Amino acid sequence: MNDASTTPRDVRMRGFARRTTVADALVRLDRELYQLPAETATIIDAADRVLASHVQSQIDVPGFDRAMMDGFALQASNTLGASPYNRLVLTIVGQVLPGSTFRGPVVDGQAVRIMTGAPMPRGADAVLPVENVQVEGDRLFALDEVSPGKHVGRRGEDIRSEATVLEAGRRLRPQDLGVLSSIGIAEVPVVRQPRVRIAVTGNELLPPGTRPEGVRIADANSPMLASLVVRDGGRPINPGIVPDDPAALRTALHTDVDVILVSGGSSVGQEDLVPILLAEYGELLVHGLAMRPSSPAGFGRIGPRLVFLLPGNPVSCFCAYDFFAGRAIRALSGRSKDWPYRQTKLPLRRKLVSTIGRVDYARVQIVDKYVEPLAISGASILSSTTLADGFVVVEQDSEGSAPGELVDVYLYD
Repeated sequence: MNDASTTPRDVRMRGFARRTTVADALVRLDRELYQLPAETATIIDAADRVLASHVQSQIDVPGFDRAMMDGFALQASNTLGASPYNRLVLTIVGQVLPGSTFRGPVVDGQAVRIMTGAPMPRGADAVLPVENVQVEGDRLFALDEVSPGKHVGRRGEDIRSEATVLEAGRRLRPQDLGVLSSIGIAEVPVVRQPRVRIAVTGNELLPPGTRPEGVRIADANSPMLASLVVRDGGRPINPGIVPDDPAALRTALHTDVDVILVSGGSSVGQEDLVPILLAEYGELLVHGLAMRPSSPAGFGRIGPRLVFLLPGNPVSCFCAYDFFAGRAIRALSGRSKDWPYRQTKLPLRRKLVSTIGRVDYARVQIVDKYVEPLAISGASILSSTTLADGFVVVEQDSEGSAPGELVDVYLYD
């Protein structure tokens, strides 16, 4: 193979002559998306994973009638008319604790001391709370009355056998895992997490967290991308910075994963080799977008692998990931394709200016319940995203919004 920078099939300018709209790019991307197959995970490892099929209980929960308060199990009829001024006496014939049972039935005139969660003795139909009794030796004086079933949890009142407990497509929350454990399920089918190769390119880059020196800068994109991938249900794989070298880039593009995120090398400069390699070894579906920032972004595929071209400038990288790569990772992992951001509608404090013909991603702050625009340009100013409370999307047919106009804000937190 010839050096990619001199290969005659230079596709880099093709997408920049007439940039693809964001709407058309999303339609093209959605044609490529699917849900990954299921795998089995233990309930310890299944938190925040997406359930691949319905879960049905094979048992009742609870599996027995149980006390819901500390007190005395008895026949409710033995307390009829009881009050502090009309104490009714019963005989205490034993006790029952959680995890144990009381041998024999409770008959008329008898009571059994019982703790919360313990199984109800045969013959008892209510629990008289401990604060409503007086005890003298083996004699119990009832100071209040209870009705049948009072303070008793019935078998199956939580979950019935053969009931569908959780449905496919649900992101498993901590309480869901508790329910699964309560019905005796140790493993569940979940959608496989997409494996996502992060390939940050650039000979000028130092490893993440390294102090910048001279004309070299620290890689800010790979830790940001790894965190975003985890948020969206993927498993990030990041072996390190990839040199601006055709062989190294070619190797990264052929990693055995589900998604490849290439940050840098996606534009039209001399060192921007990735679009050429993607077109040569696979299919460059979109390159060059009518949006700001992130106009050099694009995507395609090599075999079954989706490949996303993310700009090297940090804000552009963040924006392109959120619009396209994150959408794909969420779909593959069984999640909603929509942004995982809370949305609110608030008035603008000052004018938000845009240009017709492109989508703008405007970082904003919320100040006294007003939206304060921070930036649309400044693709390399990553701190603008940390100062921002969220962002506003200005659609391509809009010149912006006037002061006081309500706008939809997507909140980072």
